[in-house]
Amino acid sequence: MKVLIYLNHPAHFHLFKNVFIDLKSKGIDFQVVCKKKDVLEDLLKGSGTPYINVQVKERTTALWSMIKSVTRRGLRILKIVRDYKPDLMIGTAFELAHIGKITGIPFVSVNEDDAEMIPLWSKYSYPWATYILSPYVCDNGKWNNKTLNYDSYHELAYLHPDHFIPDSAVVEKYFSTRNPYVIMRFAQLTAHHDSGISGINLEISMELVKILKPHADIYITSERPLEKELEPYRLQIDPLDMHHVMAYATLYIGDSQTMAAEAGVLGTPFIRFNDFVGKLGYLAELEDKYQLGYGIVPSNVQKLYETTEKLINDPNLKELFQVRRQKMLAEKLNTAEFLSWFIENYPDSVDKIKTKSSAKKHLLV
Repeated sequence: MKVLIYLNHPAHFHLFKNVFIDLKSKGIDFQVVCKKKDVLEDLLKGSGTPYINVQVKERTTALWSMIKSVTRRGLRILKIVRDYKPDLMIGTAFELAHIGKITGIPFVSVNEDDAEMIPLWSKYSYPWATYILSPYVCDNGKWNNKTLNYDSYHELAYLHPDHFIPDSAVVEKYFSTRNPYVIMRFAQLTAHHDSGISGINLEISMELVKILKPHADIYITSERPLEKELEPYRLQIDPLDMHHVMAYATLYIGDSQTMAAEAGVLGTPFIRFNDFVGKLGYLAELEDKYQLGYGIVPSNVQKLYETTEKLINDPNLKELFQVRRQKMLAEKLNTAEFLSWFIENYPDSVDKIKTKSSAKKHLLV
């Protein structure tokens, strides 16, 4: 078995990093391919994972730049595929769906966003993908018939307690864990699926700082440039340490989907403030079923301030959310274990998922 695994975003490194370890231990031949995106290469280098970068510079947000980048990446990936000759391609590049059709190599698209929320991705990838691997709460619309479901989230591939134990010593390299602190995250919101999406602007940021400052230290991590008023709060750390910092935080506030979900599965209360609220199944489940966070739309900024005030003044906040976290963990799969099982046993794993009512823990036996 030879497997090509494509990573499109730093979150996808985390999704597969424990899968890499497991596949390597079992002697399964795999090739990692990626593109330049934020700290993705830093994470790969830091973990010692060999990879091939098919796009060494980040593209602009202009349509022509996206088209040119996709074309160049596709040609480079096609050459790698023809040289490497994988039995299976899996990951997060829609170019692989088309390459799979050209070469006859099966491609499994791994995603947890509802198809309606990623319209270009679903339109240009799903029709040609062999299968789509998604959590049960993810709605892939007219492509649900080729979706293979499992009961978990991407974030539990790397933040499940089987893989990740928060270490206060890691956080202490940067600041004291004895003082309560809040992490704020500002996403770039320039991807194709972010069109028309608003989040936390400077005015809102400053009001949140005003509310939080009497109760906790404030650290900001941002994909977009920070205004001079917010620069003193910038968090500068090794990206590999971020989840330890998140785990010990009193509260997370941001307009990023992934970091909100990461906070939730760690048991750190989160407030997610953007127009995606109510539109993504996996985050809605974390918020509504497990009550691990709060989704607030930008049209209700007063609710953002009131929720922040309420949470930061709750002395039992962390203890309550850890109890809720344990309930969630008891009902969800270790996603990395599931992905490893799926790859190692492909294509039999497809048949087994199809013949079961749900992809729960007994599938991994």
